[in-house]
Amino acid sequence: MDAQARTSQQLLVEEGSPFPLGACLTETGCNFSVYCPDARAVILCLYHSDTEEPSNEILMPAKTGDYWHCHLSSIRENQHYAYRVDRGDGELHSAPADKLLIDPYAKKLNRPIHWNARHYQHDSQFMIPKGVVVDLHPYEQKPVERPEYDAHQRIVYEAHVKGMTQRHPDVPKPMRGKYLGACHPSVLAHLKNLGVTTVQFMPLASFMPEPYITEKGLTNYWGYNPVNFFAPEPRYAQKDALAEVRKMVDAYHEAGLEVIVDVVFNHTAEGGHGGPILSFKGFCPYKAYLLEQSQGGDLVFSNHSGCGNTVHTSQPVMMTLIMDAMRFWYEIIGVDGFRFDLAVCLGRDPQHFTPYSGLLRAIGQDPVLKRAVLLAEPWDIGPGGYQVGAFPPAWLEVNDKFRDTVRAYWRGDKGLTADFATRLMGSRDIFVKGRRHINTSVNNVTYHDGFTLQDLVSYEQRHNLANGEENRDGHGHNLSANYGVEGETTEPRILALRERQKRNLFASLILSQGTPHILGGDELSRTQQGNNNAYCQDNELNWYDWELNKRKQDFLEFCQYVIELRQSSRLLSQLLLEDDHFHLATNVASIHWYKPDGSDKLSADWQAPHNQAFGVEIRGVAGDAGQTEHWFLGFNASDNDVRFNLPHLSPIGGWTLELDTRYCSLSEQPRICIQRVFLQAGRSLAVFRYSEALR
Repeated sequence: MDAQARTSQQLLVEEGSPFPLGACLTETGCNFSVYCPDARAVILCLYHSDTEEPSNEILMPAKTGDYWHCHLSSIRENQHYAYRVDRGDGELHSAPADKLLIDPYAKKLNRPIHWNARHYQHDSQFMIPKGVVVDLHPYEQKPVERPEYDAHQRIVYEAHVKGMTQRHPDVPKPMRGKYLGACHPSVLAHLKNLGVTTVQFMPLASFMPEPYITEKGLTNYWGYNPVNFFAPEPRYAQKDALAEVRKMVDAYHEAGLEVIVDVVFNHTAEGGHGGPILSFKGFCPYKAYLLEQSQGGDLVFSNHSGCGNTVHTSQPVMMTLIMDAMRFWYEIIGVDGFRFDLAVCLGRDPQHFTPYSGLLRAIGQDPVLKRAVLLAEPWDIGPGGYQVGAFPPAWLEVNDKFRDTVRAYWRGDKGLTADFATRLMGSRDIFVKGRRHINTSVNNVTYHDGFTLQDLVSYEQRHNLANGEENRDGHGHNLSANYGVEGETTEPRILALRERQKRNLFASLILSQGTPHILGGDELSRTQQGNNNAYCQDNELNWYDWELNKRKQDFLEFCQYVIELRQSSRLLSQLLLEDDHFHLATNVASIHWYKPDGSDKLSADWQAPHNQAFGVEIRGVAGDAGQTEHWFLGFNASDNDVRFNLPHLSPIGGWTLELDTRYCSLSEQPRICIQRVFLQAGRSLAVFRYSEALR
């Protein structure tokens, strides 16, 4: 008999305290508390840590309001536990005591959760992972300083722990696909050399692939199906998920990189009616999930997430749980911020969105979380679900209008010059001057749910047959092009044009006002072979290929150069205009828009559908050292070369070419300085810096 088994015979069961929730170690044992209104009984189940065999069951002896609690002596770190509940309501669903429940406040799970219909059918204890009692005191020490970036310096890189590392040649095989692999020195060096400041990891909280996906032999690779908001996902751990994710975050901080984690507070893996009972459905289904009446008068789960249920974020208990989970990830694990999946669900109070919802106000006033980066995906599929521009001022927002406009403009669609210029300047039609700062717009041309950059210029149609849904899933409106052949080709002309379009799209992203968002792997020319919804593909479709030929290496160097160009300039990263009163400071003396012939661009010119080329001159105010930034950016989305007449300012000054996307390699780009006329290639972007003396 092991030590844990012996102590289980000697447990002293006391009433304990209703707070804090979860399993909290004390000097003499452990306090357990769980929220469970309307229950007839709650049973705490203890398990052996090596075999998961039951070691004891304790009928919770104390109840304070809706909180069931007890204190057990002799319980130590690494004790495994779960709950059973006798609710007996039988209305929306039943929660029989043979369904084992994960503690919503569990800080660690002993293993991943996999759907298994046979194991779930009767007593689900073999399917359900167990919570692990954790001593949090070692995690409360914060030896690694967080990097500090101003909003205009931030460049976000979206990554998946496994996808980024599974095929990395420098990462040892046992660490591939794991937290410790994601912080390998070679991975960190790549990110630093690329020039990004912030890594946005796809969900790291514990999740379960959906039953219907599992039964097709696939999985939820992305992880947007949580079972617990606290416990880090064990799939990415070698041994201890909590310790290893913390080590990963510390390593990123040591490298000067921020970490944002993608959180899914809009739904859980329990789904809708008939979905599995894993946690919340057993403890508090009517408080955890938003409900509504069907047309037939039945009480059903609201489905604003598209995943069967919607977390009731305006319910005080769930609001508190979400706030506690965010503080746990921010203070204990150490992340720097959050990207909120389907963030409109956070603002439903209860059914309709408002920026003054209880949860959004709670986050805004929290003395800890108000320092975190807050990044919203500002939509869901519920009524009034599209809310781009409606979040509180401190929030960043993913801007799908930027994505669609930039894609369409460079594809050659007509009549988009004015809209493209608006997106270039920070989408101030959405994020209004004086109310939102100019870096509010999170600009992207690619995201995890859609084509990669390589596929955006290689496929006109989605190719999702591998997902097992007859190619019906994923976006149908991609604003993509293949430039002559669908998919892979060896035709040099097509390959050259695709590479130029990649350079145009990436440079437009990085040089636009706002917060650039890069899909991880785009810099490596990663392809998903036309799959634009690869959520269920845990294979080479999603894993980065780190082997680069010359074409891919040239593009990687281009990405590094453009990011460096942005970071070298205050004007290219943050325009502070005189009529924008969000800040008192001003760094712009003038902005002028030009037609290629050098004349001012008038209202009629912006609306003319055939006009696909224009230029913008940005002149800064004198800096501390008397230096003045002065830029000209030329855009030509047409197929034809265009003769640009740049502003002629001084007989001793000139425009130095800093970037020209016509060249497939930076080594081919000439170092020239011109005074007036520049022949800009079709489908290209050019950037000039003005200097008073010719070089």
